[in-house]
Amino acid sequence: MDYRREYEKWLTDDYFDAQTKEELKGIAGDEKEIEDRFYRELEFGTGGLRGVIGAGTNRMNIYTVRKATQRLANYIISQKGEEKGVAIAYDSRIMSPEFAGEAALCLNANGIRTYLFSSLRPTPELSFAVRELKCIAGIVITASHNPREYNGYKVYWEDGAQITPPHDKNILSEVAKVKDYGAVKTMTEEAAKKAGLFNMIGEELDAAYMEKLKEQSIHPEMIRQAAKDIKIVYTPLHGAGNLPVRNALKELGFEQVYVVPEQEKPDGTFPTVAYPNPEDAKAFELALKLAKEKDADIVLATDPDADRLGVYAKDKETGEYVSFTGNMSGMLIAEYILRERKKAGTLPANAALVKTIVTTNMADALAAEYDVKLVEVLTGFKYIGEQIKFFERDKSYRYVFGLEESYGCLAGTYARDKDACVAVMMLCEAAAFYKCHNMTLWDAMTRLYEKYGYYRETLSTMTLKGVEGAEKIKKIMNDLRNSAPEKLGDFKVKAVRDYEKGIRFVSGGEEEKLSLPKSNVLYFELENDGWCCARPSGTEPKIKFYMGVKGTSLEHSKKLAEKLQATLLGLVE
Repeated sequence: MDYRREYEKWLTDDYFDAQTKEELKGIAGDEKEIEDRFYRELEFGTGGLRGVIGAGTNRMNIYTVRKATQRLANYIISQKGEEKGVAIAYDSRIMSPEFAGEAALCLNANGIRTYLFSSLRPTPELSFAVRELKCIAGIVITASHNPREYNGYKVYWEDGAQITPPHDKNILSEVAKVKDYGAVKTMTEEAAKKAGLFNMIGEELDAAYMEKLKEQSIHPEMIRQAAKDIKIVYTPLHGAGNLPVRNALKELGFEQVYVVPEQEKPDGTFPTVAYPNPEDAKAFELALKLAKEKDADIVLATDPDADRLGVYAKDKETGEYVSFTGNMSGMLIAEYILRERKKAGTLPANAALVKTIVTTNMADALAAEYDVKLVEVLTGFKYIGEQIKFFERDKSYRYVFGLEESYGCLAGTYARDKDACVAVMMLCEAAAFYKCHNMTLWDAMTRLYEKYGYYRETLSTMTLKGVEGAEKIKKIMNDLRNSAPEKLGDFKVKAVRDYEKGIRFVSGGEEEKLSLPKSNVLYFELENDGWCCARPSGTEPKIKFYMGVKGTSLEHSKKLAEKLQATLLGLVE
């Protein structure tokens, strides 16, 4: 793409509004900024768009949103899905309502019905809405846990999961067909409503979603028993989780729920956090302060679109609050569900636990303990949601729980995406259960370590922006692919899975075919249940390195993980 020509076109073409042109005139002397905004189109990946808000082809703005929506509209029309329609939700980020409205009106101009939430909602409620309203697709305007300057656009299909094959590739094929912004259709909201194409989603869907959440409860009697004693501090981090999370806890009977007042209201500028990510310890500063004032048992945070959950729990031995990774909280919920449902006789004989390839291997041990089928999928919760569809279609297994390391999980099949609302609910129920047995969540986690082993996982992320960054990421993957190490940290490499080639290379020269879809991912199987994985992000200028080990104690596993991390990063930096 000739970035200079594109820049000049945006400055002079009547299609682009005056505010956009003024913004672009403001960078006239910054050649590097012009190049970054226009050297490519914002990539429509397998999940949709994500990028910095601003004017330009490589930015999130009303024009790139319309263009992406026109591509989706073309595919929906090819599938004869106009009457089924599209559900649309958005979170608290800057421009989220505007982008949602633009998407709806573009679809309407193409003769496609839309169902738009009247205000911000959690991403998992959109997943639920797609199936509840029998839509052919769904859109969520969110950049999840990214910094405030980002926004994004995620696409769901009629099964309620983010788009997977063949729909992802078929929609991507439409990208090449829509090149001219002027060819993108739109219409006024008034005209769309008059034509019966623009519809709002009412509170009845919120009530239906809440009922599905409550159906996941296993021991409501334990909640009633502990409701007056257990203290919960919660922060929505200025996002969409505030009302649904509080309503769920209230309806289940929890009485001492304290919301961080400074972070209660939706605000896309995220004034109290630089990075609204529940994986980041800094996001918990205000919540932990409130927790100490209230002597809380657990401290919870959801990200802006309320699909990820971060957790701290009190260690009664030290009185300090311990941080839980997504693997840890996911394992606590999974073990609670499997154990208590097995005791109650409600665990299906063909139950399945689903995890991604970069999620803790403790899940494998847990599945073996409860004689549950473990299914492993590529990174991305859409692949977990896809498994629910497969299970229902071929009657092979019954989905019970799914999790990924990045603080996301789902109990039940009412949605097909990770849901922090149900994660909060199930974790608080587990905390109530353990409180009735004079245990904390940290006590329960310690018991899991003692039973299954001291698993520990870590993640390193390299952010490499622009053209040079993209080339660097490509080189790192090629170097690892072509010169795989024989040893990493204290571990020998037993095998290498190259998901792009679809082959598992075993030490000694043997090769096996992989069954998962092709993806630019390298996975190193290490001895003693260790592993590491290299994966470029599909939505951000990043490459991520995931690692996991199993030690004999918390300290031992920490040392193993640190050495593995240092060795791997030494190879690529």
